[in-house]
Amino acid sequence: MTTLVLNVDRDDDFGRKAHISSPIIGYEDNVRAAQTFGQIDPEDSDLNAIYYAISLFKKLKETKQDVVIATICGHMNVGIKSDTIIAQQFEQVLAQIDVDDVVLVTDGAEDDYILPIIQSRAKISSIQRVSVKQSRQLEDTYYRLIKILDDEKVQKQFLLPIGLVLIVWSIFVLLDMGSSGMGAILLTLGAYLLVRVFRLEKNLFSFAGEIKSGFLTGKLTMYTSFIAAVILIASMFLAYNNANFASDVEWIPILSFIANMIWGIVIAGLLVIFGHVVDSYVKDKKAPWNYWIYPFSLFAFGFISSAIFESLHKALLNWPDTFYIEPFFTPFFIGNTLTGIMITIVGAVTYHYIKEMVQTKENEIEVEKQTN
Repeated sequence: MTTLVLNVDRDDDFGRKAHISSPIIGYEDNVRAAQTFGQIDPEDSDLNAIYYAISLFKKLKETKQDVVIATICGHMNVGIKSDTIIAQQFEQVLAQIDVDDVVLVTDGAEDDYILPIIQSRAKISSIQRVSVKQSRQLEDTYYRLIKILDDEKVQKQFLLPIGLVLIVWSIFVLLDMGSSGMGAILLTLGAYLLVRVFRLEKNLFSFAGEIKSGFLTGKLTMYTSFIAAVILIASMFLAYNNANFASDVEWIPILSFIANMIWGIVIAGLLVIFGHVVDSYVKDKKAPWNYWIYPFSLFAFGFISSAIFESLHKALLNWPDTFYIEPFFTPFFIGNTLTGIMITIVGAVTYHYIKEMVQTKENEIEVEKQTN
């Protein structure tokens, strides 16, 4: 009955630091490897492990047991690559030695990763964990923290917001705007919390994927959306400049700002819809009739909203002393409102008419296919 005393170096310190090839099989080769490695890095925990394995081998030999010692190493890229190499080297050892059971010697830090590899190929009769006595608790705590921080969920929940805060703060410091940095940090954290609460991560990743796909495939939607964003930003600045924030009535500048933003929103929306229509037509090779209602809705929104907010702006000029009702009876308000309503009616009627035509044509084609 042959017992194998197996020492495992998962991150290949023997190979990286001492240039010792593995697997290391036999008492003399392991002693030579330990002496060579000890001269290079006497403080490494793997040195304690191999010497413990040698000591254990000698004790078992004294009881006249059939004992063999071996050391196998992984790779500096700890993970799938290192574990694959460990499995291959262990199989090399098993091919040379007829092993009945294994006494596994580890530093105790990464047993969860090593044990399944060994157990799937041989019977483990004992596990000997080795670490420097003074640092056992510290080492266990260190590897627990490393394992927790390696969890993707923990990274997204804790490390991501910390990283965002550091990036935003550093940007404002570099721009010599440190006083505004705290506000930007709070805004960033607020946006992050909203994304987490409403579970918008998938939507954001999908949006980022569409942006990447749009640039790679040359979709028109990407460019029209970019132009639409520029128009919206320009409209915001223009509306802000035209708003009278010096007014004593707090509603006046807000209403003025909204009124001046409306047609910028309409134009931006029309550009985005135009890009989607073209891309949909190129992709499906047929007219995207389902987009028909959107331009009508946007124009109706523009006429009705501009009539309401501009009339409210004029009606509240002397609020709370006076509320003017006259702006709601002007040709501007009545004309814009009626125009918006008529556009809505025309859009709804034509949309349903086109939808019925398309569905009838699709049904005829389906019946024809089934008949054939």
